[in-house]
Amino acid sequence: MLAFFTLTVRVTPRGGRDKIEQVSQSDSGQIFLKVRVTAPPEEGRANAAIEALIAKAMGLAKSYVTITHGHKNRTKIIRVEGTDQHRQTLLDLGEA
Repeated sequence: MLAFFTLTVRVTPRGGRDKIEQVSQSDSGQIFLKVRVTAPPEEGRANAAIEALIAKAMGLAKSYVTITHGHKNRTKIIRVEGTDQHRQTLLDLGEA
């Protein structure tokens, strides 16, 4: 059964390639996933690339991944409809 969970993502647009880089922690202790995409931060292109990249990494349809906060910021909150296994798959990619 699918459930919802959220991820905090720090994005580098125009990053040279689409890649989930690593799991990091901010100075305040918040854990986030570092991601870079080739798309520019114009007209929602980078946001669409982020959603597609995360969905593909978890083996989910793009419609299951939605940016809910931070549409115009580098730090975004993403809502995912998936299982705990999907979430762990994504975190494992960030730790590789």
